[in-house]
Amino acid sequence: MLFNSFDFLLFFPLVCIVYYFIPRKIRWIWLLIASYYFYMSWNPYYALLMALSTAITFLSGIGIDAINKKDQPEHRDIYKKLIVAISFFSNIGILVVFKYSNFILENVNRILTMTGMEVIDRSFDIILPVGISFYTFQALGYTIDAYRGDVEIEHNIFRYALFVSFFPQLVAGPIERSTNLMKQVNAVPNQVRFDGKRIAQGLEMMLYGLFLKMVIADRIAVLVNTVFEKYYLYQSFALATAAVAFGIQIYCDFSSYSTIAIGAAKVLGFHLMENFNTPYFSRSIKEFWRRWHISLSTWFRDYLYIPMGGNRCGKLRKYFNLMCTFLVSGLWHGANWTYIVWGGIHGFYQIIGGETELLKRRLERYFHVKTESVSYKFGQMLCTFLLVDVAWIFFRADNVSDACQYLWRIVTQVDPWALSNGTLYTLGLNITEIHIFI
Repeated sequence: MLFNSFDFLLFFPLVCIVYYFIPRKIRWIWLLIASYYFYMSWNPYYALLMALSTAITFLSGIGIDAINKKDQPEHRDIYKKLIVAISFFSNIGILVVFKYSNFILENVNRILTMTGMEVIDRSFDIILPVGISFYTFQALGYTIDAYRGDVEIEHNIFRYALFVSFFPQLVAGPIERSTNLMKQVNAVPNQVRFDGKRIAQGLEMMLYGLFLKMVIADRIAVLVNTVFEKYYLYQSFALATAAVAFGIQIYCDFSSYSTIAIGAAKVLGFHLMENFNTPYFSRSIKEFWRRWHISLSTWFRDYLYIPMGGNRCGKLRKYFNLMCTFLVSGLWHGANWTYIVWGGIHGFYQIIGGETELLKRRLERYFHVKTESVSYKFGQMLCTFLLVDVAWIFFRADNVSDACQYLWRIVTQVDPWALSNGTLYTLGLNITEIHIFI
């Protein structure tokens, strides 16, 4: 069920009422039941996949704990790495099968066609399980934390299952760390039964999240869809407006789910990590990624970028690690080359930013630029926002070719008169709706 559905409007109050009236010792059991019911409302069978991922990573933690307790330390690290590898490849294998099968097949066929070989005449009729990317990464994070010794091993599979399936952040994040959420799951019996102030704050956050989603994102999506679906009929003004509007739409869409999730968890006495911190006020792309989808970007930083060597090696290797991380991040968002290119663009931005940092500082000193002035900061924010919006075009387009054509039309089909001839009111929203949005 969706957060902005009538079903959730009934489900969530019922969960809260029962949660606060039953004995504290069994409240976590009620949350586990509610979480699986929440997930099964989409497709009951796909709950088995989540349970399988839960079992694999739980047993991985148990195995690592058993190895740590052995008297003889020889080969201990090898065995632990083997367990992590099994957990990693089995979970990623499930993710690949259900999310990327047709994408892989499509690209294999493309290669076969180019080489004159016979294509594979079939496709996989697989419905993508909701939230599989989120709970898979959350569960894998626990395995890696267990290997590193950063988290106490959980020996109750049902408590661990609640950590993986906790319904507020199950399908859209934030991707929680075991060092935060697992501790809170174990602390449920000791929670304060009822805190009116905290509950009110949580409900306010949920209301704000619904405002972002239903009032802003869903309405501006009409304009965005109108232009992007037939971009070849529009000129610069409409195309640029839709690109900027999509930047706003996707922020309100993503952040709304996180805000509702954090608010719902707060009502239940849980504290989830912040996922968005006014990212469009960032003054550089590097800062943008410290403030955008924080749980995902820090996950890739801690579990991919740093293990690959991070910035502790030479410059070329650092940039290679950076680009790989952003390409994988793009692929995580969806099975399409547009997402991979989007990730690559942000990796390119980071590399160019790193290479020009020293030159920028020298120019600022040479021209006596007041870097703390409001106008300079605003200029940096505007440039960052525009760069991010250019990348968003690839994220939103159906394919890379369409995205390139979209950008080309912005540059070549200039129509300055559109600022005054009412073009803005022909993009799917009427005058009143446009004014409300503005």
